[in-house]
Amino acid sequence: MASAAGGEAALAYAESRNYTEPLFVFVVMVVAASRPVLQTVLRIGAAIARLVPLPTPLASAWLGLAAVPLLGSVVTEPAAMTLAALMLAPQVFRPDVPERIKYLALGVLFVNVSIGGTLTSYAAPPVLMVAATWQWDSTFMLANVGWKAALAVLVNASLATMLLRPHLAAPSVSEGVYGEPVPLAIVAVHLGLLAGVVMLAHHPVAFLALFLLFLGFTQAYGRHQDPLILREALLVGFFLGGLVVLGGLQRWWLQPIVSGLEPLALFFGALGLTAVTDNAALTYLGSLITNITDESKYMLMAGAVAGGGLTVIANAPNPAGVALLKRGFEDESIGAGGLLLGALGPTAVAAAVFLLF
Repeated sequence: MASAAGGEAALAYAESRNYTEPLFVFVVMVVAASRPVLQTVLRIGAAIARLVPLPTPLASAWLGLAAVPLLGSVVTEPAAMTLAALMLAPQVFRPDVPERIKYLALGVLFVNVSIGGTLTSYAAPPVLMVAATWQWDSTFMLANVGWKAALAVLVNASLATMLLRPHLAAPSVSEGVYGEPVPLAIVAVHLGLLAGVVMLAHHPVAFLALFLLFLGFTQAYGRHQDPLILREALLVGFFLGGLVVLGGLQRWWLQPIVSGLEPLALFFGALGLTAVTDNAALTYLGSLITNITDESKYMLMAGAVAGGGLTVIANAPNPAGVALLKRGFEDESIGAGGLLLGALGPTAVAAAVFLLF
């Protein structure tokens, strides 16, 4: 762009884009994956798993595939992906587990995180991009989309857990894996900072200030910290930043497709398109269409979130999951074909629930 139109034009375009989402995903990934937050979630999950009248590994895996993705509606999808990936990694994503089983679990996790954040209007990137324009608040999301998403999450997680059962390892929250217990005061500060970041998700100046405070706090109390996942979070942030820059130039082909489809065709079109373009970009472009019907809005949103597990780029938190789980796969890489096959089943369940209920 600088070569064709000059440096000023290129800078003006880059500065006209909104980078709130990439910045927020970066910050929330780092904070949510800190030892105090992770230990708290894992210990709560382990305590619940022991209370459930099921074998502990089974209950723990189900919580990681169902409860944590639904928790994404509160702590946001990127945070839920980070917590679920770190919770499931020692149980399911181990080198000794067959690859097909790991791809099934990965597909279920990606789909459930994509739809599990739709119970509120701020947690899922594709919802966040249209909530203000379409005037969809959290009450609307829960009543029209969220409860259906929760039903699909529960079905997917239950079926996957049954198939994973022979391969599950007992969860561990021992000191050797997660370090010595963190004092409650340190945990309270971390949870408070995470809550503040989530509450201020639309205000980058504010949540970046909290992040700087978080960085200083982790340095001051380094004995209660593990190395922060700065590299993984930065890679995801740059990925999303690239989508923001490039997405602004894709309207010429995406918007005519979206505006020219009937509601049912729009659902399946969004389901397919989200596999090759981020679902937040897809819904954002849909929000630019004038006079779009309420039915078309629902179909666009439902298709976009249902297809959010088909590829790595389909949903913003997916690269975070890949960065945290790839070490458990052969050659420490996740294949596009394996992910697609693993996600087809849970995607079909989500699509059926959104269309039939």
